[in-house]
Amino acid sequence: MSEIQRVHSTDRMSRIVKHNGTVYLCGQTAGDASWDIGKQTEECLKKVKGLLEEAGSGMDRMLSVTIYIRDMKDFAAMNSVWDAWVRELPKPARACVEARMARPEILVEMTVVAAAND
Repeated sequence: MSEIQRVHSTDRMSRIVKHNGTVYLCGQTAGDASWDIGKQTEECLKKVKGLLEEAGSGMDRMLSVTIYIRDMKDFAAMNSVWDAWVRELPKPARACVEARMARPEILVEMTVVAAAND
């Protein structure tokens, strides 16, 4: 049975879980809810990049990304930031759904599954 590694765990969740060469990230949101959808998307992607690197993976190893967006009116603006970030990367499978967020000022949240480098 392979080991499950949990990193940055709290009583509620772990920010990173690694198992069988796969990295799972919990939902990432922007640090400042006053930002617009573009800035919140950029900050989510920066967090994803940092966590993937910490887990021994990278943006080029993303397998699947689920993007939760508060309002589909922001879909094009979010996609313009996303497209710039992934332009030179292998494209992961992706879903984007409109969702009610934990707080109304959160405009976007991302969960990621990636292959580990090891």
